[in-house]
Amino acid sequence: MNTEFSKMTKFLSFLLLVFGMSTLWGQEIAVLKYEGGGDWYANPTALPNLIAFANSEIGTRINPDPATVTPSSPDLFDYPFVHMTGHGNVFFSGEDVDNLRAYLLSGGFLHIDDNYGMIEYIRPEIRKLFPDEELKELPGDHPIFNAHFKFPKGLPKIHEHDGLPPQAFGITVNDRLVLLFTYETDLGNGWENPEIHNNPPEVRIKALQMGANLIKYVFEAL
Repeated sequence: MNTEFSKMTKFLSFLLLVFGMSTLWGQEIAVLKYEGGGDWYANPTALPNLIAFANSEIGTRINPDPATVTPSSPDLFDYPFVHMTGHGNVFFSGEDVDNLRAYLLSGGFLHIDDNYGMIEYIRPEIRKLFPDEELKELPGDHPIFNAHFKFPKGLPKIHEHDGLPPQAFGITVNDRLVLLFTYETDLGNGWENPEIHNNPPEVRIKALQMGANLIKYVFEAL
């Protein structure tokens, strides 16, 4: 009987260990690996730094190692927050469009951050996803600008690019923002290691705070 009790105790301890490991990092973020030739892998230190900031400052428990996922993969549905960036061409196949649209309509969120030169390529692909919807600029009082850190003037300006004002465009379905396209700001540059782009500390912290707001908005909507 003692032997059986010992076996049961060990088994329960094992279950607790497995459960603890699975819930320690209970939230996930992924980078979207798309086709078309664009550098989907740009800003490699951006998401790890944003995750570390969010875990420290807003109490998330995100896996510190972001995953990589493709638009047509069933694994896409494992990640409530998917980030996409790059400078060049983007192409979504029919299979990509069907899967990505289903993901977004079932509770997923896609953040597309223009790393400079992406806008002309991504707009037609967004139309494939939502042919009956238009990207609309979000007002300064949208919840993403007040989810935790306050940005009363809307999206912060992080990188100069063409010197145009930063803009946040979105697709909203049933009062939920499902897709966000950030333009002329380059939040990802601000998330990267400080020595890469030499952004001033006060600019970099704005980028990280804005990113944390996005994460909080998405995770609280789950």
